[in-house]
Amino acid sequence: MHRRICTNYGKCALAESREDFSREKKAMTHCPLCDKRLSDVVPPTRSNISNIGFALVTTVVLILLSAVAVGKKWIDTSQQGATAAESKEAPKTILRLADSNTIQDSLGPALAEGFLKAQGATDVQILPGTDPQEKMVEGVLPGDGFTSAITIAAYGSASAITTLTADAWDIGMSSRKLKPDAAGKLAAPGDSHSALSEDVLGLDGIAVIVNASNPLKELRKDTIKQIFTGKINDWSKVGSMRGAIQVYVRDDQSGIADSFKTMVLAGTPVASSARRFEDGNALSQAVSSDPNGIGFVSLPLIHSAKSIAISDKGVDALKPTRLTVATEEYPLSRRLYLYTPSTPHNAFTQKFVEFALSRQGQEVVAGNGLIAQTVARESQSVSDTAPGEYQELTRNAERLSLDFRFVNGDLDLDDMAQQDLDRVVSLVADNGGAKKQILLFGFTDDTGITAEVDQAVSLNRARIVEKLLIQRGVKPAVVQGFGSAVPVAPNDTAEGREKNRRVEVWIQK
Repeated sequence: MHRRICTNYGKCALAESREDFSREKKAMTHCPLCDKRLSDVVPPTRSNISNIGFALVTTVVLILLSAVAVGKKWIDTSQQGATAAESKEAPKTILRLADSNTIQDSLGPALAEGFLKAQGATDVQILPGTDPQEKMVEGVLPGDGFTSAITIAAYGSASAITTLTADAWDIGMSSRKLKPDAAGKLAAPGDSHSALSEDVLGLDGIAVIVNASNPLKELRKDTIKQIFTGKINDWSKVGSMRGAIQVYVRDDQSGIADSFKTMVLAGTPVASSARRFEDGNALSQAVSSDPNGIGFVSLPLIHSAKSIAISDKGVDALKPTRLTVATEEYPLSRRLYLYTPSTPHNAFTQKFVEFALSRQGQEVVAGNGLIAQTVARESQSVSDTAPGEYQELTRNAERLSLDFRFVNGDLDLDDMAQQDLDRVVSLVADNGGAKKQILLFGFTDDTGITAEVDQAVSLNRARIVEKLLIQRGVKPAVVQGFGSAVPVAPNDTAEGREKNRRVEVWIQK
């Protein structure tokens, strides 16, 4: 038995009361109140209600069963994922580098990244370590089903040196030359008496920086010492604007602080009012924000600050540029070193060093703001006080961005010079070989004997370099010695005399 009702719920009172119009004598098709067409419905019976209830219960049960199944599958998948994550092998460390802040800041990780890529590694990435002074470079080497990693720990040259032990490092990266007692701590594994191999990775200049608004352009090195030790504490005393000088320095663990102490302070402690920084970037930012500030940083960290030219006794002021640092004539130039065991047990150690010293590795060095050992030709003006012959020979020539130096005043080239010989040969080959004319000019320190002796010693040094280049297929066009003329550093210190003992290389245009 069907019923005829209005279904216009919410808008019609007859719909809400479920009035049945099927009993009317006259068949009705529309609601007499809202005029909406009536609907025929079948009233539910006990059987219908049971069927509906059964269907509803069945549907609910099926939904619950499906939910359980889905939940179980999700749990199983999560457990499988967790198991897979737990079973995933941790990266295998193939090389461990302990280095200075200067190198680690960007160069160390960049070299590690370049090295892995040169080995054919894929998915190479630089990741942070357990603290800000540590980084990890990961990649998958060809044929490996696991990730390899190079770890880099940098707590400053001092910490890097003193904490390295025979079983905790592969390569020491230092922004200063190791002292004999420190070298003993870096002995090869199992042999505390073995020698170390030393390679020059690149060069850096310690830039003395001031605020960009400071009109100061140059300072003598001894004046810089007085400023940083607190003896000069107002800018008006050095010909700048008035105002109390605020000194900013690196902490004692950094290699640059140690180098600055040696090169400038000569053992005198810095002013007690100096503000110390563990990070060179933060120091540079502080000077950039302080009109009265002065500090020292590595070349790549000058940023928005202004570097000033530095002069020394009897030597013109020089700014830290690519040429002045590469030739080590800038007073605060320094070398960056790689130290390895003489007989490394790790096969990747020597491969990394070879990459770092290669042209590809040196491009990474240059790309990180440091001075690579890639030889370049640079225009340079010669002082009017230089010997006339020297001025004439260099008039139509360009200087190469290196000088050959000798060990402790002897006639043996130092380690860097040995490598520079091949770099000069490569540059000559790349620039037309025999068509280019090489000029060698020898210089020495002021021996205090006679000018003739100085000239003979300087010429002898130039002849040594000439012989070594000839052995490599390059015949210099001019070989001359100019004695102690044109000093690049004072002759009253051991370091200054060592810098003056040099052979310059020029190439005719």
